[in-house]
Amino acid sequence: MTRTSILRRLKDKQALEPTTRIFVRGLLIQASIGVHPHEHEESQPIIVDVELDMSGMSAPTEDRLHETLDYSVVAEKAEALALEAHVQLVETLAERIADWALSYDSRVLSCAVRISKPQALLKAEAAGVEILRRR
Repeated sequence: MTRTSILRRLKDKQALEPTTRIFVRGLLIQASIGVHPHEHEESQPIIVDVELDMSGMSAPTEDRLHETLDYSVVAEKAEALALEAHVQLVETLAERIADWALSYDSRVLSCAVRISKPQALLKAEAAGVEILRRR
């Protein structure tokens, strides 16, 4: 068996494995964020998206919230981290959110965080960063 065929079979197997993702998309927060002087004076809107890979989590059997990760907790913590204090870089805030998610629940295998600043660039819909962190 060639290396290419082994890699293809591994990729096909991964595509068939069950995956569960918990997400919060479009969380609008008024945050004090940015490096420019005017960004220190006023808060501005940011949009936070968080996606957690929970593939190791067992399927719920009792239909109860304790069997999963409550996405409202994810939203509340992302907002709390954004509001703690002024942050210079969106990358810093994204890292803080990802670090929290990976440490909060051992079932989280990876965390993707995207932070958009809709008012950052005059001619663009938004600018920002997206990170992916794994255990």
